[in-house]
Amino acid sequence: MVIRYEPGIDVGSLAAIDMHVHLEVDSCGHKAMPQDFFDASSNYFRAQERTPSVDRIAEIYRARSMAAVLFTVDARTSLGHKPNSIEDLVAGAARNNDVLIPFGSVDPRTGADAVENARRQADELGVRGFKFHPSLQAFDPNDEAYYPLWAALEELELPTIFHTGQNGMGAGLPGGRGIKLRHSNPLLLDDVAADFPKLTIVMAHPSVPWQEEANSIATHKANVYIDLSGWSPKHFPESLVQAGRKILSHKLLFGTDFPLITPDKWLEAFESLHYTEEVRKAILKDNAATLLGLQA
Repeated sequence: MVIRYEPGIDVGSLAAIDMHVHLEVDSCGHKAMPQDFFDASSNYFRAQERTPSVDRIAEIYRARSMAAVLFTVDARTSLGHKPNSIEDLVAGAARNNDVLIPFGSVDPRTGADAVENARRQADELGVRGFKFHPSLQAFDPNDEAYYPLWAALEELELPTIFHTGQNGMGAGLPGGRGIKLRHSNPLLLDDVAADFPKLTIVMAHPSVPWQEEANSIATHKANVYIDLSGWSPKHFPESLVQAGRKILSHKLLFGTDFPLITPDKWLEAFESLHYTEEVRKAILKDNAATLLGLQA
């Protein structure tokens, strides 16, 4: 039986909305990536609880009065590895719809099948957006071969999250395990944002070594945002911190990259940035609530 997600988020009761949480194992125990990717990223981030279940994730966020955008990444073509189940992820989010918001994922390199699968995930499963990882999935977002997919997501009016910048996947392995960082240059997303102005694009992570490019794109394009996941705030590039004080205060989104970084650890470091309460509230919750179309 197909379980469709229906949101049950009470925005007013939330302290924060985490825009970037991974579910990397499904209820059958299948992992989203080959084991060496997990080992390398665990070492890179010094992560401890590496593959929590969907119900465990919900428990962690519920205890902190937070909601979380939850996703996996379908990289079947580039990795030769079957992704974990979107249906399982959505069913888990539906069980915990007071704190979890499911995003879908498709492999852009599967062509027309990716478009069909994206429409199915939106229409039948009720996903609230889509996650892409250009380096892991080995594609350039601005290649016009993928434009039918972006057109479909623009038509569906669902936001997209794209990994940008440095990469914990394959970090420290010979050749980075074949992962190419250039696919995650945010300038490739500038083309997509320009050509699909009604497609909401979230550039995930501080985009090192291309932070100035990311700041410029988010400033220039009304449909582009930045989530702050994957880095401790104490290591954010200074240009990003300063942009957050004013020009990008309405464009920055709280995100952790959990389970690689915990919300407690991220929030503790975030306090050191000394943002005003108005900016802090916008980054932690209000910007995401608006982007996700959640009602207060």
